[in-house]
Amino acid sequence: MKYLRRGVWYVASRLFLLCLVLGIAITVFYYAMNLSNIQIILKDGMAARAKVIMGIEDDPEVLNRYFQSAYLATDEELAAAAGGTSPYADYNVRGIDHRLNMGFLWTWPWENSVRLTIGEKIPRIDGRVKGTRADEVIARKGAGAVYPPAWPEGQYRVSLIRENGQWKVRSLTRIGE
Repeated sequence: MKYLRRGVWYVASRLFLLCLVLGIAITVFYYAMNLSNIQIILKDGMAARAKVIMGIEDDPEVLNRYFQSAYLATDEELAAAAGGTSPYADYNVRGIDHRLNMGFLWTWPWENSVRLTIGEKIPRIDGRVKGTRADEVIARKGAGAVYPPAWPEGQYRVSLIRENGQWKVRSLTRIGE
């Protein structure tokens, strides 16, 4: 009886350790998967948003991959770009150097929403004023208006939600410079 009890405890303890290690491994895997998906959605989505606002990307429908349509309908900068009142409407922007800094993020495998703080900046914008409007823009804004205005750096509070297995930005609120 003594050997049977020892054998059962040995098997049970090893089975418990195996389940514990597998549980930790699965949690780490799903955390890494969610983290990488969220980073890709934020980096590519914010870069696509900036490109649409600056006129590099002509099709604003590309933003539907990254943002919920409810948010896109309320974004003032996108509405200004669509209406032609964006500060970049008078410029041919060819490229940007987009940078995004993410705050700390933790998400459990069963969670479908996450909030975090990001910092966005575009230190370099490659472009010039449109040739047909050059004289008008320079007369109105000065000699420095040959190049596009600087992108306003800032920090954002971002809320993401998982819909049908895909993360999307639900809200984006500017919280500071």
